[in-house]
Amino acid sequence: MSATLAITGATGFVGSRLIAVARAAGHPVRALTRGPRPAEPGLIWVEGTLDSTDALAALADGADAVIHVAGLINAPDRAAFDAVNVAGTAHMIDAARAAGVRRFIHISSLAAREPGLSDYGGSKARSEQVVAASGLDWTILRPPAIYGPGDRETFELFKMARRGFVALPPKGRFSVIHVDDLARLILILLDAPNSIGETYEPDDGREGGWEHRHFARTLSRLFGKRAATLAVPAPVLKGAARLDRLVRRGKAKLTPDRARYFSHPDWVAAAERRPPASLWTPQIRTPTGLKETASWYQAQGWLR
Repeated sequence: MSATLAITGATGFVGSRLIAVARAAGHPVRALTRGPRPAEPGLIWVEGTLDSTDALAALADGADAVIHVAGLINAPDRAAFDAVNVAGTAHMIDAARAAGVRRFIHISSLAAREPGLSDYGGSKARSEQVVAASGLDWTILRPPAIYGPGDRETFELFKMARRGFVALPPKGRFSVIHVDDLARLILILLDAPNSIGETYEPDDGREGGWEHRHFARTLSRLFGKRAATLAVPAPVLKGAARLDRLVRRGKAKLTPDRARYFSHPDWVAAAERRPPASLWTPQIRTPTGLKETASWYQAQGWLR
């Protein structure tokens, strides 16, 4: 019988796709949502937040595994990050323990490798410490940049590539993963006892990751263009972040914290932390995944 899954972050990009893949695989799902949503076959929505004890108890009740996807990627300060990424993780662990749920899969971030670089990365590193000390049967995933239909973060790169000019962070390399490959890995981990207590950094399988400019030009070719690229120096990026905060205040997209994160030259998944090939390998080649994602954006009218 398929495991019943309790999923946080269920209405976000990764969570919503994970639910679709899990339901297609026959897993009953209980999912956390901030607002009311109608029940669907095989899917029960539980209304609440990560600081709601009753909601988390209801979410974990009857589940065989918790998949903790929820997390804050943009916040004004460390306290705001910790309230969700650290305390929220601890609350979910408490609910899992109380419900007798042993399996706990925690979606972290490569940013946790550099906890002193950004408040975001520091909060994800602290969330990992909470998970590792939980006593549960845990596995931690540190995905790199996640892309796929519906994503609004990497969408900005698609928009620039279509226009023929892509502003990039300072020189460096990074890894990517398609959201469906990540979802497939998460489901595989449900029945992978050798993964308990492990921290994995999955990616698209590209050795050494992607150089920023190469990735931008790969994107631009999808639109029949050879995009001009500009690597923005770190001081300029930080200045732009201060300006964005001044103009948009709490709604700023490029915060000083994110500028520090973007300026780091190495966000490549570590080869020694990749999931064993006997357990999982990526199935979606990035050029193919990018093309399908661009087609989705165009079909939805996102790219004009």
